[in-house]
Amino acid sequence: MKLKKAIDRIPGGLMLVPLLLGACVHTFAPGAGKYFGSFTNGLIAGTVPILAVWFFCMGATIDLRATGTVLRKSGTLLVTKMIVAWIATLIAARFIPVDGIKTGLFAGLSVLAITTSMDMTNGGLYAAVMQQYGTKEEAGAFVLMSVESGPLVSMIILGATGVAFFEPRLFVGAVLPFLVGFVLGNLDHDLRELFGRCVHPLIPFFGFALGNGIDLNVIVASGFSGVVLGLGVIVVTGIPLILADRWIAGGNGAAGLAASSTAGAAVANPAIIGEMIPSFKPLVPAATAMVATACLVTAILVPILTALWVRRRSARDALLQELMEPPVPPVAGRDAHV
Repeated sequence: MKLKKAIDRIPGGLMLVPLLLGACVHTFAPGAGKYFGSFTNGLIAGTVPILAVWFFCMGATIDLRATGTVLRKSGTLLVTKMIVAWIATLIAARFIPVDGIKTGLFAGLSVLAITTSMDMTNGGLYAAVMQQYGTKEEAGAFVLMSVESGPLVSMIILGATGVAFFEPRLFVGAVLPFLVGFVLGNLDHDLRELFGRCVHPLIPFFGFALGNGIDLNVIVASGFSGVVLGLGVIVVTGIPLILADRWIAGGNGAAGLAASSTAGAAVANPAIIGEMIPSFKPLVPAATAMVATACLVTAILVPILTALWVRRRSARDALLQELMEPPVPPVAGRDAHV
C-alpha cells in the first residue's frame, strides 16, 4: 500500500491526516489514552513533549552561513509577516470579545485563532512553490522562516497587543529548545543533519496528539469560519508580502504570494498557548480546528495563485520587451535574393 504517497497528495496531509485520526479517537473513544496508559497514552496526550523535540530540531536546521541574498529575502518575508499578523491582531482585539464569538456564522472565531493562523508561513509549501516558479535564492529563503515555528512569535504578538500577558520565564521557556538546537546545528554540520532528519517524521506524531484534543463536532461547526480565516490569511498577509518582496527584497512578488500561507505547525500553537494562559483553554479546540482548516485552504490556493501570478508577470514582461525592441527595417527587394 502506498499510504505515504496518498497522504502527500493532500495539501498539508502529513499534519492534517493524523490530526483527523486523533480527532476521531477523541470523539468516539475519549478515554482511550487513560484506558491503555503507558506509551499509548503518551502518544495520545504527549503534545507538549513531542513539540518540544520538534522545535529543538527546527532550530538546528537554520544555517547562518546562508548567502546575503537568501537572508535578505527571507528576512523581508519574515518581518513583514510578523508585522501584518501584529496589526491584524491589534484590529481583531478591538472587535472580537476575549472569549471569542459565540453565535452566528463566525461562532468560535477568536483573536487566538487569527494570530496563530497569520504569523507562521508554511515553509515546506513555500520552498516547493518557489523551486518551481522562483530562483534558487528565493527557494532558499525559507531558511529564516523556522524562526516563526513554535509559539514564540504568537506570544510576542499577543503580549504586544495587550491580549495576553506572559511572564518573562515563559518566553525563555518557549524559545530555549529552539535556541539550543540552533547553536548545536551551527556548531556542527553533522548535528544539523542528524536533527534536521527528525523534523518531518515528528509532524504526524504531534498532529495525532493535537487531534486528540479536538471533537469532530467542533471541526464541523467551525468549518465555515476556518475557510473564511484561510482566505483572510491569503488576502491580509499576501498583499503586504507581495509589495515587500517587490520593493524591498527585489523580487517580482511571487515569493511574497508564496509565503501567504498558514503553516501546518501553527495548528499546535493554540494548545501550547492555552497551557500557558488558562483563560485561553476554552478557545483551544475551536481555534485549533480553524487554524487546521486555514492551513488546508491556503495549501490548496497559494500554489495556484502563485502560478497564475508568475504566468501573468511573464506574459507582461514578454510584451514589454517586445514593445521596447527597435522595429526591424523592411528588407529591400534587391536584397531579398541570394
